[in-house]
Amino acid sequence: MRIVSGSEIFNRNFDKSVVTIGNFDGVHRGHNGLFRRLKEYSSAHGLPSVVVTFEPHPLKILAPGSAPCRITTYEQKLALIAETGVDVLVVIPFSLEIAQMSAESFVREILCHSLGMKHIIIGHDYAFGRGRQGNFETLQRMGCELDFTLEDIDPIGTEDLVYSSSLARNRISDGDMTAVAEILGRYYMISGTVVHGRDIGHALGFPTANIYSPNEIIPPDGVYAVMVSLAGRLVPGACNIGFNPTFEGRERTIEVFLLDFSDQIYGQEIGVYFVHRLRNVKKFDSVAELKDRIGQDVETTRQILGSVRTELIRPEMNGNP
Repeated sequence: MRIVSGSEIFNRNFDKSVVTIGNFDGVHRGHNGLFRRLKEYSSAHGLPSVVVTFEPHPLKILAPGSAPCRITTYEQKLALIAETGVDVLVVIPFSLEIAQMSAESFVREILCHSLGMKHIIIGHDYAFGRGRQGNFETLQRMGCELDFTLEDIDPIGTEDLVYSSSLARNRISDGDMTAVAEILGRYYMISGTVVHGRDIGHALGFPTANIYSPNEIIPPDGVYAVMVSLAGRLVPGACNIGFNPTFEGRERTIEVFLLDFSDQIYGQEIGVYFVHRLRNVKKFDSVAELKDRIGQDVETTRQILGSVRTELIRPEMNGNP
């Protein structure tokens, strides 16, 4: 997948192309349906398939206090879009200057001049340009003038729900990892660096990897069955998120106990894929009671991960999270 970004977005990059546009946070199943249609049209008409997105999220510039927490990091988003097999990703550096572009100028200067757009596919409710004034009607009107065609995609989901980034955020915040996987089409993943912690797990006989993560959405406090990607390997594990109340912890931590694994991994980058939430965090009356419960959690984790769906462990990001 070719990436066009920076000042390149104003160059004449293509004579003809088929385009879709959006923020695509989370790259969920609704987005993937849009990308599938993009590739179908691309193949049928011999045009490069182009996905246009923004970095950072426009609300980070326009209304930082209202900007949603991102489901994926920028790097994870790139990897997930690359996995769809589209030809080109155009990353528009969002700024106040870009925000002031009218919808008409955006279509003329970027979509048509730079990308040679001959067909555009949008989600059912997508809006763009200054004040979100650009919409299906804007594109339909300009298409006649600038010689491009247009289609919008119906909402994608089940009878009960429509897949959306906001729904995915809500389910992650609820800790409902089964529902999250249904919406995203994969297990929710955070990436991060293994750092030194308080070594409580080691003292209990369950040494853990403490994770520092740049992800903006961390699942709620609790114990989870997870798969961990490290150095090109997938390792099952149990993850604890919380303040370690039994030991009067004051800092929220992400700790992963890797099953049947003893290698030294401090400083390594890993990915943690959340398969199932086992229970809430609890303050135990004694260390012995805590150790016994951890042992039970490990056994439950083994049972759950015995039927893990490896096709939902994405993105691979070239063997590393």
